[in-house]
Amino acid sequence: MKKLVIFDLDGTLLNTIEDLGHAANYALEKNGLPTHTIASYPFFVGNGVRRLITRVLPEDNRTPAIIDTLLKDFREFYDVHCCDCTKPYAGIPELLRDLRDQDVKVAVASNKYDAAVQKIINHYFGDIDFVAIQGQVDGVNVKPDPSIVFGILAKAQVPKSEVLYVGDSGVDMETARRACIDSVGVTWGFRPEKELVEYYAGTIVHQPNVILDLLEQTTY
Repeated sequence: MKKLVIFDLDGTLLNTIEDLGHAANYALEKNGLPTHTIASYPFFVGNGVRRLITRVLPEDNRTPAIIDTLLKDFREFYDVHCCDCTKPYAGIPELLRDLRDQDVKVAVASNKYDAAVQKIINHYFGDIDFVAIQGQVDGVNVKPDPSIVFGILAKAQVPKSEVLYVGDSGVDMETARRACIDSVGVTWGFRPEKELVEYYAGTIVHQPNVILDLLEQTTY
């Protein structure tokens, strides 16, 4: 029986793409650089905000100084507007409550900077008692490095065999693989199902409530 479910945030619990895209476009426009359609942003995100900013920049503008400037402008906008358009995916609030009612611990592991993760989770899921909510912090490598997962496991005091990791991208599946825990790929997020297959998702689900059926299964 699984005792802990670790969720990715963007593209798994919440559809954050519009707010991320608007913040990145704000930073680009403020610095006189070309912007992108919101529809293009699902393939820019997934490895943290610094990588997002790097990807949206024209190649000849990808210098450390320019990236740092845009990061500052991105955060200036996103800190205020991170909940403007963001919303939970259908069935996610119910899933979290069902897990809580079954005494299954839940946690969040995100590559988004930690201050934004804390604010967003508190805004949308303030009634859920997460055992850990972890975003990107200085000194800890971002996913797919498994360090963030190991930190959550230490807080939760749950063995790897009793953990599910749920995410929407190859980065998430690789994170679970490196941490040696069971992975669940979700198809309602930012990346196509074929990416989950290519990164060896242990199980692929199309609806949140199906995750409840996996609590007594082992796929790793």
